[in-house]
Order: sequence, then C-alpha cells, then structure tokens
Amino acid sequence: MPHAEPITLTIDRVGVRGDGIGSWRGQSVYVPFTAPGDVVRVSLESKRGRGQSATLDEIVSPGARMVPPCAHFGTCGGCALQHLDETAYLASKTQWLEEALVQHRVTAECILPIQQLPAGTRRRARFQITAQQIGFHARSSHRLVNLRECHVLHPDLMAIVQPLRGLARTLLSSKQIGEATATLSAKGVDLLLDLPDVPGIEGLEAMARFADSQDLARLSWRHDGEVIPVAIRRKPQVALAGVAVDLPTDAFLQASLDAEAALTNAVMAMGDGAKNVADLYAGLGTFTFAMAQQAKVHAVEAASGAVTSLVQAASRAGLAGTVTAEKRDLAARPLGVHELVGFDTVVFDPPYAGAKEQCEVLAGSQVRKLIAVSCNPTSFARDARILIDGGYHLAEVRPFDAFVWSANLELVARFERR
Repeated sequence: MPHAEPITLTIDRVGVRGDGIGSWRGQSVYVPFTAPGDVVRVSLESKRGRGQSATLDEIVSPGARMVPPCAHFGTCGGCALQHLDETAYLASKTQWLEEALVQHRVTAECILPIQQLPAGTRRRARFQITAQQIGFHARSSHRLVNLRECHVLHPDLMAIVQPLRGLARTLLSSKQIGEATATLSAKGVDLLLDLPDVPGIEGLEAMARFADSQDLARLSWRHDGEVIPVAIRRKPQVALAGVAVDLPTDAFLQASLDAEAALTNAVMAMGDGAKNVADLYAGLGTFTFAMAQQAKVHAVEAASGAVTSLVQAASRAGLAGTVTAEKRDLAARPLGVHELVGFDTVVFDPPYAGAKEQCEVLAGSQVRKLIAVSCNPTSFARDARILIDGGYHLAEVRPFDAFVWSANLELVARFERR
C-alpha cells in the first residue's frame, strides 16, 4: 500500500527512464522531473520493480537544475531532462552507459566523452491529431498535450503544426483520433496522415490544397495499412554520403542531419582500411554509401521499401558493382557464419531491442572488425557481452547525445577479434 503521508528525501541520481532516484527505508524511490541534489517532498505511489514510484509535491531545496526552455515540459512526454543543468545532464547520460556496461561485465579500452548535438534539429515527428488538438502524449498517459512550441523539432516541422489544425478539423470528427508523421527530406516535408476512415472528396481536396499551401514535398494518407499519395510535388529524397536516395513513406532516418553526420564520421573512422563490408540493419544506406567510398558493401535490411530505394540509388550513382543489397529479417534469419566469410568488417545498427540473434552468430565468426551503432546502452551491453564471450574485445565506444533531453543515448563502438 502507498505510504499515507508525504516524505522528504534527497535525489541522488537520474535513472535510465529519466526519473530522479532517491532512497527511503532502503528502497529506491523514482520521482519524475527531479535532479541530483534536489531535496524534495513526495507522495509515494505504486511499486516499481524493487522500489516505488512517487509524485513530486514540492522542491524543498533545488539541486543541479535549470529552468526548462519549453513551456510544455513536465506535461509533454517527449522530453525528460530539460530541467537538468549541463553538468548533471551529461553526467547522468554517461552514468547510464557505464552502469549498463558494468551490469553485463563489459570493459572497454576507451570510452570517449559524450559528443553533444544541437537541439531544434530533429527531422521526424509523429503527432497525434484530433479535430481540436495536435501534439504528443502526456507522460505515461493517453492524454494529448496540445503543442504550441517544441525546442527539439526542426523549425520546418513546427511550421506545419498550426496549419495542420485546420486540416484535421476537415478530416476528423469530434471524437476521432489520427496521426501525422512529418519527415524533413532534402526536398521538403514529407507528410503521412494515418486516418480512421477513408477520406471523401472534400477531404482529398483539402489535403491537396494543404500540400500546395505548405509547399510539402509529398502528402499521403494511410488507412488499414494502405498508403495512398495525394500530392507528390517533389519526390522526397535524402542525401547519404552525396548519394540521392528516394525516401519511402514512414522510413527510418537518424534523428537529425547532425546526428547522421556524427555517426557516419565515427563509423568511417572506425572502419578505416575496410575492403569488404557487411552493413546489417542498413536502412536506406546511411553507412552503406559512406563505406562504399572505400570498400565493397553488402547491405541487409528487413524493410522492402528501404532495400528498393537503396538499390535504385546505388544504380543511379554508378555503384551497382560496389553496393549490393538483400531484404532479410536478421532477428528471424541472421547472416550465418558461412555467409560472413570474406567480410573483413561488419557494421550493424539494430533497432532499440538490439541484435542478440545476429551477435550470437557474429561471436562465432572470423570477421576481423565489428562496428556497432546503438540507441540503447542496455541492449548494446548485452550484445557486447555475447561478442566478448566469443573472443572479441571492445576497443572503443563513442557516445552521442543525438536525442536531446530524452532518456536515450546513441553510441558507436568498435570490436576487434583478438
């Protein structure tokens, strides 16, 4: 049962979900929006693991905090760390990485300081839309925060939010909920609307007018899985290592151009001298086309649209003999040891859950160098343990703050076989 009276405690650190953590009666207490050094009054709530969650009632004495730049902070679920001062912010993210490695008994020869990337550059957002509101979910809730500002998103994405309110009133009834996924491509904004019903002629005409008035590159709608383009004013593309790649609807991209450049530079530096590369979980070819400047690259990706775009881009760029690709779900069917023969380097950039199945195969391979890209230190550390048990050593880790103010940390790491 929750403790009836508020308690006072000191916040010691920030956990991997972004909550401040203090101690009470030998248990951890998790308090959102608190900072190391805060002395707080809180009301205990439900059990959380071996500890308890709590609601912040009062900051008795502030610790390592600053005034959050966004008025929505504390209600919007998008950011968890805007209240931390820079020292506490970087220390918290560094601690998450260190704790994940310790938990899995992983030692790295070199861990570089976190490279910070700028806010206001995120190039993709998935908004919830209703006839009355547009925005993101509140923290741990289905309640919608009506977005008026965002210090994370690129200004070109924020610019369509207010006009989109008018379009939503045309497309949705008062009780319906949809989604709008906006991606900033090299040719402008690509907008995908997920709608609860098939739009009528009035809705289609409204979408076409919206695409024109907002100078969108493309506007499409989706219902029951089928994507229908309404207006393609310019074919959305991204430039990857100078290669123009068509952007499939709802495709994965790195968080920002700055993040893409930083991660690519790290992969290239770690892969210097590679001649024959397997790029696993390749997406549209973020690292494929960069590595193709010095090596032959075989890209493997589960999304058919991404594979098609990658192959077509390679052909247009005259790289058909240098870049090959295949569609394959590496969780269900990892590249086998015999298929890895001949590759001197493997790059892998798996989803948040990591690459457990593929790493179990890589651990038994003779590939000289592995380069891991990850947005989850916990799954990375688990996968690193698998590789180390197979005879690799972790030579270098470079962390990047690609998801500014969120409880996420991106990294690039290099493994070499002993």
